[in-house]
Amino acid sequence: MMTTEQVTAPVQPSDGIVDARLRAAVAARLRTDVEITEDRADRASLRRAVARALAAEGIVAAPDVWARAVRDLVDDLGGLGPVEALLRDPAVTDVMINGPDEVHVERGGVLVATGVRFDDDAHVERLLRRVLGPLGVRLDRAHPYADAVLPGGVRLHALLPPLAEHPVVTLRRVPAVVPSWDELLASQTVDPPMRARLVEAVRQRRNIVVCGRAGVGKTTLLARLLAEIGDDRLIVIEDAPELRRPADHVVHLRVRPPSADGAGGVDVATLVRNALRMRPDRLVVGEVRGAEVADLLQAMNTGHDGSMTTVHANGADEAIVRLEGMALLAGIPLAAARAQVAAALDLVVSLERRRDGRRRVAALGEVVVGANGAVLREVTP
Repeated sequence: MMTTEQVTAPVQPSDGIVDARLRAAVAARLRTDVEITEDRADRASLRRAVARALAAEGIVAAPDVWARAVRDLVDDLGGLGPVEALLRDPAVTDVMINGPDEVHVERGGVLVATGVRFDDDAHVERLLRRVLGPLGVRLDRAHPYADAVLPGGVRLHALLPPLAEHPVVTLRRVPAVVPSWDELLASQTVDPPMRARLVEAVRQRRNIVVCGRAGVGKTTLLARLLAEIGDDRLIVIEDAPELRRPADHVVHLRVRPPSADGAGGVDVATLVRNALRMRPDRLVVGEVRGAEVADLLQAMNTGHDGSMTTVHANGADEAIVRLEGMALLAGIPLAAARAQVAAALDLVVSLERRRDGRRRVAALGEVVVGANGAVLREVTP
């Protein structure tokens, strides 16, 4: 047990005040703390309980060191440990844990290595089980990967050995609010003519696909476009809650992964079919990945004008090819797949990320029906 003399000097918690022994001692005291055991363990109550446990352990430290120790222990015992501080940084959008000694962040669109460290692989796995357990998400050697949305909207993907050498965790923080056009203009994501063109397209109820690579801001731009739809009834289908109240009249539907025994799962395609029975004015799929594209194309072709989605693709042409390919996998013959994509879509917005990390609309393509399916005609705002 750490003695009082060991921690009275004003040292940083990372210099030793919070180690595995102290964590274990505090955790043991929390198991008998009434405020925690009576199911009131939000972060504030956990912070009070940790402070009581430190006092009971005889820990004495300068006020700033004490505050950091409490914060670090709360992060470790109620969250994801040392990366919680990274997630509190508003400039950080992604945190990537490649192992206990290698943590990177994306800040301002640029990947940066950090000095954050975990004790070992077991420390990372223990924290993962702590945050995933209350969500009912399985992660163990028999099922060594998991996806989840943590309280606060952070998306988590985790993968354990033997699929990788060390536990690998990817965290993506979803913006809490829809960005304004002024913010997108200031960041050079759009320019004034492109803004005017996109706003007019939404008001004209054009069917829009936003495409780009991972992390270029597809969902961010989609949320801004949806904020322009007015009073239309919008049904939003997502596998994670990223589009938070983008418009006034919104119904959110979310997929449900199967249970540990493989039962009870509800996929995007099922939700799209249900959404069509819910009298939507517009239908939005946060990201189209597979067979659900058939139902989405049908909706776009049968009166649900102004529907939108995103797709991973390097550019507008590749987005069309991907959508046609997904339609093929859904069982639609090639000629019909090409015809449905061409008839359903009106505009494809292509996003890119520059080398300096800035994200911008790279191109706007208008979809016209050609002899062999969709043909893109670049639109100059």
